[in-house]
Amino acid sequence: MSSTGAHVPDDGAGGRPASGWWWWTRRRSFVLDATLAAVSALECAFEGATFAQKTGFPTSVGALLGVVVGAVLLLRRRWPVAVVLVSIAVSPAQVGFALSLVGLYTLAASEVPRRITAALAGMNGFGTMLVAFLQFQDNLRDSDSGSSLTLPLILVISVLMALGLTAPPVLLGLYVRARRRLVESLRERADGLERELELLAEKAAERAERARAEERTRIARDMHDVVAHRVSLMVVHAAALKAVALKDPAKASASAELLGDMGREALTELRQMLGVLRTADTAPVPAAAAARALAFTEVGEEQGPCLEQLGELVEQSQAAGMTVELVVEGEARDCGPRVEQTVYRVVQEALTNVHKHAAGAKAHVRLVYREVEIAVLVVNGPSDGTPATPLPSGGHGLLGMKERVTTHGGGFAAGPTPDGGFRVSAMLPLG
Repeated sequence: MSSTGAHVPDDGAGGRPASGWWWWTRRRSFVLDATLAAVSALECAFEGATFAQKTGFPTSVGALLGVVVGAVLLLRRRWPVAVVLVSIAVSPAQVGFALSLVGLYTLAASEVPRRITAALAGMNGFGTMLVAFLQFQDNLRDSDSGSSLTLPLILVISVLMALGLTAPPVLLGLYVRARRRLVESLRERADGLERELELLAEKAAERAERARAEERTRIARDMHDVVAHRVSLMVVHAAALKAVALKDPAKASASAELLGDMGREALTELRQMLGVLRTADTAPVPAAAAARALAFTEVGEEQGPCLEQLGELVEQSQAAGMTVELVVEGEARDCGPRVEQTVYRVVQEALTNVHKHAAGAKAHVRLVYREVEIAVLVVNGPSDGTPATPLPSGGHGLLGMKERVTTHGGGFAAGPTPDGGFRVSAMLPLG
């Protein structure tokens, strides 16, 4: 509020800043103020003419001044303090009854500080009491029936009249002001809740998208583990079978049988995974991601490979012509299905990489059981010059191993060795 009593106008309903014609945002508000100002102007014109007649001034001058004073009510939304000050100023002339009531109500309902509202309401009430007291005294003096005993009664009546003309409009204005602020607060709270719900919906969508991405990554990783190793060995055996088919039929027959076994194992694992996908797709749509994640967890824990199968894995690579040595240190114990499956997949992928990139190289697999962790190390030397069987590579083997290990809070490292070989190591905590 400025020093002149101006305040931000509202539309009369919600306390919103005006943006329409002058300080009215709706035609209804303008019509209401214009009607009140017209009624006040007529009242003040009549009362001004009466006052002028009593004091000897021209009646037309009093009526004209009354019209101007009453029309001030048109400014009540813009300058409520000025309207109340005008009503206080003309109260000694007993002019502006409607102007005083509407002005006090507007002042109390506006955003003017309450201390200013209380001060102006007190001034208006005191002025009304004083005018009423003097008017009653004049009436009693003119009727020659007054005495000193009637003075307290006149004072009480004057105070009650001042309270009756001041308190109701002020209290009503304060109530409207409090209700308007409550509505604005509820509206802001509703807007805030709506924004929070939108943020929660966005976060839920982001989490769902992240879960889908993680699910796709997990599916791709599992498919890679199943297909890459088995098919790589099958390709190596197929090349060996071609080389010995005519020279050593017995060895070729054994290789063909081994090739068939590997193919059947790969198909079995693929059927298990595809069966999980079909089962997950029958779940309700909102729970599809959770059902699919649960299904893959169950497959990994109940049907996945374990550390006892590392010997078979090494034998398969040996059957493919690779020299592999497996060393186990520490007391063997149950490390949990998920940890054992992760260690198995790391060894499997490391041996697959040896088949792909270091044909004829010797590989060493070292598994160590420790008190609070399990560690695995796969090291291979350089290729001995044996022509490598062309095998496709997606370039995600090392990344998949690292993702598996870090998911369980473990550490992973891979890189070349000084002698031209390659080294893969992983450590996973137990429990």
